[in-house]
Amino acid sequence: MTTLSVPIPQHLEDFINEQVKLGRGANKAAVVRRAIDHLREQEAITSVLNAQREPTLKGKLRNLADKL
Repeated sequence: MTTLSVPIPQHLEDFINEQVKLGRGANKAAVVRRAIDHLREQEAITSVLNAQREPTLKGKLRNLADKL
């Protein structure tokens, strides 16, 4: 596992410490890892939702290829 040192503002450290106190992570590192995992999941969901908005092609593949 890699260690990453990132400066954060005081209000974020306070929030992380509060999450530890609430039991949402065993320590600060666990809370930050959980937050990054959550961000990664949200990005994946956003990608899927964006892909669903893309126009779709319907019809026989040969007819679609001929149009291109």
